[in-house]
Amino acid sequence: MRPTTKDLAREAGVSRATVDRVLNGRPGVQEKTVRAVQDAIARLGFERNLSAANLAKRRVYRFDFLLPREGGEFLAELETQIRDHGQQMRADSVEIRARRVLERDPHQVVATLAALSPDEVDGVAIMASESPQVRDATLRLNERGIHVVQFISGQHGVRPFDFVGIDNHAAGATAARLLGGFCNRLQGHVLVITESMNSLDSAERRLGFDHVLNTRFAELAALPTLETHGDPARARTIVAAAFRNFPDIVGVYVMSSEAAAPLDAILRHDRHAQLTIIAHERTESTLDLLERDRLDALIVQNPGHVVRSAVRLLKSRCDGRQPLASQDDIRIEILLKENIGGARVRQTLSDRQRPAP
Repeated sequence: MRPTTKDLAREAGVSRATVDRVLNGRPGVQEKTVRAVQDAIARLGFERNLSAANLAKRRVYRFDFLLPREGGEFLAELETQIRDHGQQMRADSVEIRARRVLERDPHQVVATLAALSPDEVDGVAIMASESPQVRDATLRLNERGIHVVQFISGQHGVRPFDFVGIDNHAAGATAARLLGGFCNRLQGHVLVITESMNSLDSAERRLGFDHVLNTRFAELAALPTLETHGDPARARTIVAAAFRNFPDIVGVYVMSSEAAAPLDAILRHDRHAQLTIIAHERTESTLDLLERDRLDALIVQNPGHVVRSAVRLLKSRCDGRQPLASQDDIRIEILLKENIGGARVRQTLSDRQRPAP
């Protein structure tokens, strides 16, 4: 049988109340007593039943997903997944909220993070563009006892913050491999477009894209990145200018997660049928374009998986446990017209779960 706190108290020669104080990190216990309890834990192989302890204390985990105010289909899909997973997790005393509160201005993001209190929230998943100000504000969250996950946009594998999302450098490299292969030795320029290069995911994707394109496909030359800043009118203007100035464009890479505006601008050009076009993320419009041969491939991450992983990571950090890395490795998936059947079914099910406008 598993050792209990009663066994632990007997082995350490202390009361069960003292064991409870040590396990919960409460003050008022002498250092030598703490060591005695820790030694007893090691000898007995004691593993705390966190679910039972949380139930006894009526503990509730409170997690917020802090999302950009501006966004389209991909952000709406993330909100749906957050809401659905939140409904499932209520039975496990986990409260999850999605809040569209972050502006493009890093100083506004800092002000929003500074207003968070550990009395109101235990952990946050932050989807924000990288900046020194935001990094400093995130560190201060940790110092105040609020656990942090960088969500979708952040730096892969860098502590003290957990990151949930695909390896964006690898995603950009994958895009170049696909685009170069589909172009089949055509010579010309490649148009690269995103919302903003201030977003770390776009910067890393561009690095990976350039590395593979330059080393494997010498016949293709990537143009400087065009930034739409989320403005459809700007997207149409800069794309039209690019096609005027570079009539030999043979491929397009849309790096941003919200692809609707740049894709609309590109597909307005009379040469779009001759272009190889690679984009990111599975939404209703990108699946439709892929199905109608307007896109050649989509590079995607499973939105349900990233939401569930963020919650698991936050809960593990709250419990002082090491997360299981294999559970939270978000795979890079490639969708083509020939394999979108399953993706279309998942998208349809997700749409049915959305509330009516």
